[in-house]
Amino acid sequence: MAQLTMIQAITDALRTELKADENVLLFGEDVGANGGVFRATEGLHQEFGEDRVFDTPLAESGIGGLAIGLALTGFRPIMEIQFFGFLFEVMDSVSGQMARMSFRTGGHFNAPITIRAPFGGGVATPEMHADSLEGLVAAQPGLTVVIPSTPYDAKGLLISAIKSDDPVIFLEHMKLYRSFRQEVPEEEYTIPLGKADVKREGTDLTIIAYGAMVQESLKAAEALEKENYSVEVVDLRTIQPLDVETIIQSVEKTNRAIVVQEAQRQAGIAANVVAEITERAILSLEAPVLRVTAPDTVYPFAAGENTWLPNAKDIAAKAKEVLTF
Repeated sequence: MAQLTMIQAITDALRTELKADENVLLFGEDVGANGGVFRATEGLHQEFGEDRVFDTPLAESGIGGLAIGLALTGFRPIMEIQFFGFLFEVMDSVSGQMARMSFRTGGHFNAPITIRAPFGGGVATPEMHADSLEGLVAAQPGLTVVIPSTPYDAKGLLISAIKSDDPVIFLEHMKLYRSFRQEVPEEEYTIPLGKADVKREGTDLTIIAYGAMVQESLKAAEALEKENYSVEVVDLRTIQPLDVETIIQSVEKTNRAIVVQEAQRQAGIAANVVAEITERAILSLEAPVLRVTAPDTVYPFAAGENTWLPNAKDIAAKAKEVLTF
């Protein structure tokens, strides 16, 4: 089985579905002959041709409108927003049109659109390139929002997104693109959307995270193991809808939990997870459910991001507060 990075697994998923379904189209800024700013689409323009894999003008609003029109005429578009910080330019197409298509038409039309976008900090990008804006789209009914943390998950979840008959936002953390390799099957496989994964089993505390924070949480769990704490790590994988069943099962086993997100603290996914736990499992808790997040400020310039971003030490320290409560 091939050892792939996350970016290679994403390219493999795109190639697999372009081969499987002639109605799958892939487009965005520089995704054609150039192969994309991170080379996620490298070689696909040459393999499938200009009619299937192509560049668009530098206009996110136009990319969104094109995806909607193609979806309504029988295609299965994969559109790329070059960086998710540019979401604001296409927000009406995403939240005002795609997300509401099935509801608005009484199920007569749907929008089988996959929106791919890099995001996340730790790679010294300019302003507006690293923001974690997943909370904005997770708050919109009608959208599924997926954030993989491993190459294996990235391929299976992206194929599921492309096959979905409703819009899926697929967010790719830039720091994970080439940070490690993992065995990834060559053949097509899917991972169900809306299903979390227990990345590490434990009995003393549950850490719930997604995206790059899953890897930081696993590092924290390893450090805590040296102090004889058994820590379970739950990877949400899909943040809208949440897999509440897996979260509650884990918390009812460990009786203690923290929730980790890279995004700012205010109105984030972590707050919603904490609310679900306290509403459904408060009698199982032996300590408050705490959060590890970025500060409530605008994302910093590159020189300050390593101080600003949550890391494994922050997670281990917060875990100790809950474990010793």
